[in-house]
Amino acid sequence: MRLWPQAWGAVGAAWRECFPLQGHDVARWFPGHMAKGLKKMQSSLKLVDCVIEVHDARIPLSGRNSLFQELLGLKPHLLVLNKMDLADLTEQQKIVQHLEGKGLKNVIFTNCVKDENIKQIIPKLMELIKYSYRYNRAENMEYCVMVIGVPNVGKSSLINSLRRQHLRTGKATRVGGEPGITRAVTSRIQVCERPLTFLLDTPGVLAPRIESVETGLKLALCGTVLDHLVGEETMADYLLYTLNRHGLFGYVQHYGLASACDHIEWVLKNVAVKLGKTRKVKVLTGTGNVNVIQPDYAMAARDFLRTFRSGLLGQVMLDRDLIPVCG
Repeated sequence: MRLWPQAWGAVGAAWRECFPLQGHDVARWFPGHMAKGLKKMQSSLKLVDCVIEVHDARIPLSGRNSLFQELLGLKPHLLVLNKMDLADLTEQQKIVQHLEGKGLKNVIFTNCVKDENIKQIIPKLMELIKYSYRYNRAENMEYCVMVIGVPNVGKSSLINSLRRQHLRTGKATRVGGEPGITRAVTSRIQVCERPLTFLLDTPGVLAPRIESVETGLKLALCGTVLDHLVGEETMADYLLYTLNRHGLFGYVQHYGLASACDHIEWVLKNVAVKLGKTRKVKVLTGTGNVNVIQPDYAMAARDFLRTFRSGLLGQVMLDRDLIPVCG
């Protein structure tokens, strides 16, 4: 859904300058149960010539697992920022320059659904491998590349896209819109004939500690963890906060609200009424029982997220505040 900017509500309305982060248990959202997958990747590293790290182009500067740097060792490293079709890339050059300043000199933006920029990947991998020492693989005429990243950034989709481009064949790995589809380091999957190239798909691995609660919310909004682990109402509040900050008030017209609002409880109450998701509850008072209409906030939050999450992420760079003013 298009989230067009409109001047709803009072002129010069003041929106929240920051999102209230107190009381959110980020450790509960991102449990450190993924160490087993990380160890398996490390043990498989001797079998590969290069590493592709896939991340979400909507959050190019935050949310990457810092432990991957230790995992990579001396292996050549290519960062693929996927889902470029869902990201606002007006600041793409500044993003690339910022990443280069962090030591990430090989970056490609992709859209695996439509195979955009996928043909750049194999030549880039061959270039990186050519100028690296292959150790125990020096005599091997085939190449093996490990694909790593946090959950639900498109690792399996990248493998399938490479197979479509170079082998003209169908899917080799299961993909889905939820995190956790790939649960183990898989066997080698061929993605190219000339040069003969295989990829290892791996499970998504989050860092045991997320750098900040807001980074966690960005990752959650991009589908890196299941919504219920964070809480639909918390995510809806962060989505509302982001929409208002960027002047995207399409939700006002969609739900027939009187005006834009920065209070999630008021918004969800009206959404629930609009959807007919309410129930009568008897409340005991000093003068007898009173029937009170109680909104289904959870149902309203899920509808709000489902309707406006994808539209938002196509127009807003969630990491915009992290992009340097000067390149």
